[in-house]
Amino acid sequence: MSAPTSSGRKRSAKQIVDAEYLLARSKILELAATLDRIDRGQATEDASAERKLLEEAICILQSPGPDRAERLQLLLSRPYDPQWRSHMGL
Repeated sequence: MSAPTSSGRKRSAKQIVDAEYLLARSKILELAATLDRIDRGQATEDASAERKLLEEAICILQSPGPDRAERLQLLLSRPYDPQWRSHMGL
């Protein structure tokens, strides 16, 4: 399924790639640079846990399917807490 345009017409995969390639490319390069900095940094237990999350996120990015964004959001978000307002002091 391709994304609709402002006129409601669906765009082809080629149109989407043409429109979004440079932005996606820059984000991938930024992620690669971040991983390089992590690899050069001093390892800590906390960084290892977060690095593992990033690696799991990259696996989701490499997997097929139209729901990668949803799966990434679930992986990288806190579980819902019905008492969040009181825990946040609101």
